[in-house]
Amino acid sequence: MGFLDTLFGRTKPVAPDLDRLFALPSAAITLQAATDFTPTGVGSVCFSTVEGAEFSRIHDDAMALLEADKDRLGSPVEISRDPYGYSWLVSRRTPDDLPGLVSDLHAVNTALEGTGFGPQLLCSLVGFHDQGGRQLALVYLYKRGSFYPFAPLPGQHRDNPLELQVRAVLTDDLRIEPELTRWFPLWGAPGL
Repeated sequence: MGFLDTLFGRTKPVAPDLDRLFALPSAAITLQAATDFTPTGVGSVCFSTVEGAEFSRIHDDAMALLEADKDRLGSPVEISRDPYGYSWLVSRRTPDDLPGLVSDLHAVNTALEGTGFGPQLLCSLVGFHDQGGRQLALVYLYKRGSFYPFAPLPGQHRDNPLELQVRAVLTDDLRIEPELTRWFPLWGAPGL
């Protein structure tokens, strides 16, 4: 960083570190012990849709890679588009196979990043739920290299106390996004 960056308060962006996703299985154990939230077995990667043959090829390769896993049951991978125009690749595993789910998300992110589509990656999320039916997602912000909890409630409201509780519980397990303004709501996100 240069002198002017320091003077004007600009900071160098954190480089994405996709290997941080591999901390999720141990964080899930901590989360379950403290809050009774368990993995749903569903996770997703969100990216800006880009048109073109190269992107379609990468997308098809990622889908083929995930569908080649013979340990899956049913239709494990799907692609959808949300009302805002973003694409979501959703992976499904059994709830007890969080390491496999994380490997799926890492593979998709790595495939897109390695072929020059890293700027289109937005986030990845892994879904959790408790016995009372509450939902929770741990969201990895690709461009920030950090996680945050998102706990939706009916009517597009958030369970802010739960989100802050999860932040406190997981602060030693995951790099939690320090700026709460970056904890974006992901209403209707596939995988949640």
